[in-house]
Amino acid sequence: MEISVGASARTADDAFDARSERTLAAGVAARIEQLIGLFRSLSPPSGLSLTAAATLATLERSGPSRLTSLAVKEGVTQPAMTQLIARLQESGLVSRTADPADGRVVQVRLTDEGRAILARRRAVRAERLAEILARLSPEEQAALGAALPAIDALANAQRAPYPPKEYTP
Repeated sequence: MEISVGASARTADDAFDARSERTLAAGVAARIEQLIGLFRSLSPPSGLSLTAAATLATLERSGPSRLTSLAVKEGVTQPAMTQLIARLQESGLVSRTADPADGRVVQVRLTDEGRAILARRRAVRAERLAEILARLSPEEQAALGAALPAIDALANAQRAPYPPKEYTP
């Protein structure tokens, strides 16, 4: 059986696969929202917004970066990122240096204090999460452990920001 979709024809199995992919995507998206809520509740109050902490983590993972690149990665405007970096610099968590390849360009770098803040936040979250994981069955804990490679693959599948086709709330 063929199903016509626009200019191309797909089989019924292809249509089923597309529906199941959409169903999986909807389920994963809903669970990510729940996990974001859990993540927020596990994060210690430190005066850092989630955007600030995410920006520090991006710098830790990716190394020095331009302000414009950080803004794109974090999904904020360049003026907002400029203000955030100024606050993080005042707090000693990042530094700004001239790009060795182009002195007109400023690179933002994570400082040792920024790394220490991230490490402390992660340690507190891990401790709090361990308490929650202890309430799960051994089977549920094993399933979470087995899912870690898939979670890594999902998180790394799209390195560049995803440009939404159209967003309607």
